This record gives sequence, C-alpha cells and structure tokens, in this order.
Amino acid sequence: MSYLTQKTVKKNVTFSGIALHNGFNVNVCIKPAEPNFGIVFKRVDLKTNNLVYPNFMNVCNTSLNTTIQNQFGVKVSTIEHLMGALFGLGVDNALIEIDNEEVPILDGSAKVFIEKILSSGIDVSNQPIKIIKIKKEIMYSDGERFISIKPSTLSLDIDFRLKYKNPIIGNQSNKFKVYEDDLTDVYNSRTFCLFEDVEIIKKMGLAKGGSLENAVVVKDKEVLNPEGLRNNKEFVNHKILDCIGDLYTSGYRIVASIVCSQGGHYLTNQLLRKVFQNKENFSIIEIKEKNLPHTLINRNLLRSIA
Repeated sequence: MSYLTQKTVKKNVTFSGIALHNGFNVNVCIKPAEPNFGIVFKRVDLKTNNLVYPNFMNVCNTSLNTTIQNQFGVKVSTIEHLMGALFGLGVDNALIEIDNEEVPILDGSAKVFIEKILSSGIDVSNQPIKIIKIKKEIMYSDGERFISIKPSTLSLDIDFRLKYKNPIIGNQSNKFKVYEDDLTDVYNSRTFCLFEDVEIIKKMGLAKGGSLENAVVVKDKEVLNPEGLRNNKEFVNHKILDCIGDLYTSGYRIVASIVCSQGGHYLTNQLLRKVFQNKENFSIIEIKEKNLPHTLINRNLLRSIA
C-alpha cells in the first residue's frame, strides 16, 4: 500500500453528540470522496448554499473555537478536533454532512473521531498527495503571544508552550514530529478551562453543552474531573491538537517547523494568512513515492490502518 497517495474513508462514518457551545444535539456523517475532492462540510439541515470549505480564508471566528463560513453566511463551528483527526490519519478527501452549525464535542478530544474513522477503514487511491513546503521563516505575534513557521526538510515539527498563572497548568511545553511520533496523547487530550472562566463563557452565550464529560476544568490546585488527567501534559497536548486541526485549513499537509507560545486558533489562522499572502513563502508539491519516505504519514496510525 502506498502511503503517499490520496486517501478517504472506506465507508460512511457516523457519530452524534452535543455541541459544546450551542448545546444542540448534532449528527455527523463523514462520506467517502474522490481524489482531489478535498475536505468539504455540507449543512444537510439547509436546502441551498450549504457547502462550507474549511479554508483559512473562510475562518470567521477564532474565539474558543474555529468557525468557518461560506459567502452566504452559512457556518460550521468547532471544526478543529475533527480536522486534526483527519490530518493525522492522512484523510485527504471527505464529504462531511452535518445537521447543525456546530460539530459535536464528544469527549472534548479527537479520540472518538480517530477510533470511528479507523474502524471504518481507509481507502487508498493511486493519486499522489500534495504537500505545502514552507520556504521562508514567517512570524506572527500578539503581545507576548507568538507563532512562527520556518522551513523543514521532511517533517512537521510543532513546539508549543503554555504559560498560565494557575499552578496546575503552569508553564507546560511539548514538542512533536507530527509525521513520525506517536500522537496518541495529543489526540486523547481534552479541551480545558479554568473554573473561574466558566461563568464568563456562559454569559457570552457559549458552553451551553459543556460539562466534565467533555472538558477538563481546573479550580485553583485541583482538577475537578473525577478521573483526573489522561496524561501529564494534557493541557499543552490539547493545544497541539488544536494547532494541527487549524493547520489543515491550509488544504494540505505541511512540511515545516512551528514554534508557538501561548497561542491558539487566532494566532494559527493569522500565521496562515500571512504565509499565503506571498507566493514566495511556500510551494505546493505533488509527492511521488520516490520523493519522500513513508514517514510523511504518522507511522503509528498507519500500523492501525494496515
């Protein structure tokens, strides 16, 4: 099996659950798609103008999630965990039908998405993948927060740092080679918030579906979830998951080295906008088997697919 050709799901992948922010129950079906179709969301609760493309230029909100919108104002929100799962599993093409505006949060991580897609199986085509190769170093900063991207040989490296005054979260950092390392902890890490922020978020009309079943909540020196943390760097690992999902709004997998401090959806989106505003910053390459080793797709996930 060639790991450097385009892939889709073998059969329909369905899941249902509550949306984190609007609180509605949502049904999603990921359907197989032909090579070069890309990832496309379809709002099946609407009759017309219901296709929404997860492109960084279509991102209309980055506050507490990533929301995309088409030219008719039709939105799909909280796409980042599903996009991260598709990126990690090497799914290039899929039609994602959804019957509401927001992707369900499930357990707050990408774990269920990964498991369901793997149980469906991956269909491998004979069409080569395309990748984005970064050619110049680009940085975007917002006060003390920053994100940078620079050229890399054959990998996507993400070095992420968190700085929180809360003693449980504190200063966490982690680094992954996305196409080579075991990303289980990244995909299993849940979204999180501080207890004191819960009421503020709810007053904004958000987190209507939030609970300890789909988010880690930290109060002072205590994790309120009875089961505790899934791994000792769950906070920064979840931020890396978000980053991977948001990077996939570039349309292809990326070969680059990324460093981010105290970032999130906004910084990643602004970085992509800055990269793609100048064609000298990047190139899009069609990959043939002879060009790159199979590590372009995460080894451990490929073992699961095989």
